[in-house]
Amino acid sequence: MELLRLATAGSVDDGKSTLIGRLLYDSKSIFEDQLEAVERTSRDQGADYTNLALLTDGLRAEREQGITIDVAYRYFATPRRKFIIADTPGHIQYTRNMVTGASTANLALILVDARNGVVEQSRRHAFLSTLLRVPHMVLLVNKMDLVDYDEAAFNAVADDFRQFAAKLDVPDLTVIPVSALKGDNVVNRSENMPWYEGTSLLHHLENVHIGSDQNLIDVRFPVQYVVRPQSDAFHDYRGYAGTVAGGTIKVGDEVSVLPSGLTTRVVGIDLYGDELQEAYPPMSVTLRLADDLDISRGDLIARPHNHPEPTQDVDAMVVWMQQGTRIQEGSRYIVKHTTRTAKAVVRDLQYRLDVNDLHRDDKATSLGLNEIGRVTFRVTQPLFMDEYRRNRFTGSFIIIDEHSGATVAAAMVVEAHGR
Repeated sequence: MELLRLATAGSVDDGKSTLIGRLLYDSKSIFEDQLEAVERTSRDQGADYTNLALLTDGLRAEREQGITIDVAYRYFATPRRKFIIADTPGHIQYTRNMVTGASTANLALILVDARNGVVEQSRRHAFLSTLLRVPHMVLLVNKMDLVDYDEAAFNAVADDFRQFAAKLDVPDLTVIPVSALKGDNVVNRSENMPWYEGTSLLHHLENVHIGSDQNLIDVRFPVQYVVRPQSDAFHDYRGYAGTVAGGTIKVGDEVSVLPSGLTTRVVGIDLYGDELQEAYPPMSVTLRLADDLDISRGDLIARPHNHPEPTQDVDAMVVWMQQGTRIQEGSRYIVKHTTRTAKAVVRDLQYRLDVNDLHRDDKATSLGLNEIGRVTFRVTQPLFMDEYRRNRFTGSFIIIDEHSGATVAAAMVVEAHGR
């Protein structure tokens, strides 16, 4: 079955955790002891209903405050598809957590309270979803039960969001009116909104086309580990383990190894003891090659005439994630791109972006916590990068503080110079 990764987003109290709890509950994807624990906690908190948000808000601080702080991952499956849900925070100070949850998502669920309409965080999270190139977006106009399931109230929110989305690069947008608390249009179609002719949320999640979300043209295979078993039975075995980041790799394909540029052929693809004839994203496999080449961690396997050129100068959109520090011209860091690391220096901060009105402040000199801007880096050794819009895996990297070893930012490649 296909795996769909989705991330929730939206402002505080728009009902993200409740929606996921309802989705798990109505699709019968929770165990009895989990439900009993949630019912017990709901009673202890004085609620006269089962608070399904507790299924995802697992931290003590989250339950005490009634908000989501960290990213909570939940897994469930239907006969049609498997799902991984990232429940991300709505508070502005946890924007970095939202970026983490959405970075690998196929689909973003943007929740909006029908009473409040589109607010600052709604726009912020919608923009971040497009910045992270999430291919599909669903706007959920939630709490329709609190506006008496009024069609005009729904249309007002939907039209406002569509006007903002028109300024962004949103390839696929679906709008659904729901009540996460009551279950309207979450798993089953609601009888309370006969004017809505679309599908329920779960039906949409089961049927949205994600087969073309991955780049299946440009072969990209960053080598993570060289497999050389220390046993007599496999003394001749030499494989290269990693995750297929792009394209389709088949036995017999001619490939090029970067940075050496040497070419060879794929003679075997191994997965947990099985031999495959082909591999595609995001499979983790071990490749066996025809020639005994000098290949190590950080090298990239690609097509001989379709591979990224080495670059040491890169422009990237940066989301700063560390509190108490700022990135500015002259700052030095370590960058980790796929399986390769290198030292880097900030050559220029081109602008800081206001995600609310999309204004570019080209006079900004630094970025602080949760701020976004375009930054030019110079790295100490050549990296093989694609533009992020072409490949989310090989077009992104993380920025690490060289003293503390902490991850301080995420970056999406806009342009790699020297091509």
